[in-house]
Amino acid sequence: MIQFNEPDEWRRFIVGLGIDARIPAIVQLKFRRAQALYLLGWIDLDVLKAGELAALIALELTVMDRYGDRIPKKKRSFATLLKHMVDVDGLDDAHIPMIVRTGGTAIGFVTGASEPSLSQRRNGMAHGDPFDGLPVGGLLELVRDLIDYAYRDFIANAPPGSVWLRLAHLG
Repeated sequence: MIQFNEPDEWRRFIVGLGIDARIPAIVQLKFRRAQALYLLGWIDLDVLKAGELAALIALELTVMDRYGDRIPKKKRSFATLLKHMVDVDGLDDAHIPMIVRTGGTAIGFVTGASEPSLSQRRNGMAHGDPFDGLPVGGLLELVRDLIDYAYRDFIANAPPGSVWLRLAHLG
């Protein structure tokens, strides 16, 4: 259990959860928005819920960019794209640094086998009450790890020190 006694401790923690700088700029911007909302959560806990939605939107953009062209448009949804990460792209708990470090499992929440899944959380916040319930511990870190995984080949092929500015492919 991590405890934060001072705002600066919280800021260092949230800033430390950034995604790789070689990930496309549009995803960087969306994820940084989530981080900014998490930072404001120190002042008002409700803002963390908005940060969760922003993080899940960054993840949705990521999976659409990385896997959207592999799934027919009529069958393409956030849930199917997340499931594709596991079923086709090989994601398992061993590829999620947060899970490796802390134990447990996240795969069921990615595939929908466990509820509420990431897709269900996003749908509930986007189409229901975004401020309903308490913040979900570890969500920003999990989303960061999933984004980094989805772009792992992209990152590996980037020249050292480069920042990729390509726009995400939206299929």
